[in-house]
Amino acid sequence: MAWLDDIHWDRDGLVPVIAQERGSGDVLMVAWMNREALAATAERGQAVYWSRSRQRLWHKGEESGHVQQVHEIRTDCDADVVLLTVTQQGHDPSIACHTGRHSCFFQRLEGGAWVSAEPVLKDPSTIYAKPAGGPEGAPP
Repeated sequence: MAWLDDIHWDRDGLVPVIAQERGSGDVLMVAWMNREALAATAERGQAVYWSRSRQRLWHKGEESGHVQQVHEIRTDCDADVVLLTVTQQGHDPSIACHTGRHSCFFQRLEGGAWVSAEPVLKDPSTIYAKPAGGPEGAPP
């Protein structure tokens, strides 16, 4: 797995990861991976992230069922950001955000204030069985 050595990991051994929806091109979320998470993602074909808040590997969908099937893994020109092309599974329409929305990028700046630009598709309290250091996708 020498390809992992080509990634420019930060001082904590992490790299930021963008999950982009294959069909729509929507940016669904940004998370972090360490070497083990990136290797597991490549091996499984499903997104596995490093949860900074829980300090452990986090298989996307382990609590919510909203799994990300990975179609392609890319890096930027500096190999310090990873881009995943994914199909978000587990709900139709797809939910990637712990707030129950399609994308974590649901706030839009309008007139000097942030407004919600996407609806809640499913109440987060019905998605997560138990809090384990915060819901999936919650900021660390």
